[in-house]
Amino acid sequence: MKNINLEDFRVVEPMELKNRPTKIEVPIDDEKKEKKLAKVRNKMSELQDTMYAHNRYGVLICLQGMDTSGKDSLIREVFKEINPRGVVVHSFKTPNSTELEHDYLWRHYIALPERGKFSVFNRTHYENVLVTRVHPEYILNENLPGIEKVEDIKDEFWEKRFEQINNFEKHITENGTIVLKFFLHLSKEEQRERLLRRLEEGKHNWKFSPGDLKERDEWNDYQKFYQEAINKSSTENAPWFVVPADDKELARYIVGKIILNEMEKYTDIKNPELDEEIKENIKHYINELSKI
Repeated sequence: MKNINLEDFRVVEPMELKNRPTKIEVPIDDEKKEKKLAKVRNKMSELQDTMYAHNRYGVLICLQGMDTSGKDSLIREVFKEINPRGVVVHSFKTPNSTELEHDYLWRHYIALPERGKFSVFNRTHYENVLVTRVHPEYILNENLPGIEKVEDIKDEFWEKRFEQINNFEKHITENGTIVLKFFLHLSKEEQRERLLRRLEEGKHNWKFSPGDLKERDEWNDYQKFYQEAINKSSTENAPWFVVPADDKELARYIVGKIILNEMEKYTDIKNPELDEEIKENIKHYINELSKI
């Protein structure tokens, strides 16, 4: 879309979420947005095939956003043309007992993409500096040395976590993982409308939880901690993109287009060259097969 500059969504310097739009107007309807996304999907699928043959890179897509921001449907619509064996989605919920026996990044390390494939984190390692900032009592479940009560969790604790997360992303990008992080920026009013639809439309009732309203009460804190997390961890090797999410169809297109554009920068991703001996004998192999 000509009037959208994808670089506007990249976070390259400290920003305030309140100054970032949750919706932008474009002169096309939802059907045309979906057609544009379909073209992006097809190109992504072709690129993933090439990336798999190249076997040098994996791609990690990180999705964060408030409840109802559209993460699930975005994953479905953006990645549905990719070979099912080429993309794995991980939805990180409250850590289970096994995960709590390891450090907080362990379950994310083991979910990183294989070379040639995409991994999509639906909620990510950033939950450890978001949900736990709003509910610091959750940290006590990690059984960390020196942390006996909430009052033991000082500002230095969170600064160290950001340092650890940045080091984690630096390490994996230096070893062949392309990292792209997206915050689906939803307005509080749009969230209210979507929660109401979940209650009013019978087929979506199952998506609603009373806990959604409790978390909505913490809206301002979440916005503050999202802003801090994004500002402290948007780097050249693992950038954040703040994507307006009030328009689901447009958000899906923007995310898909950014992924495609970023991937196309890796001009070394190419199909491998055939061995010279095989090249020289292709006609021979064809003749041999024609006899069978």
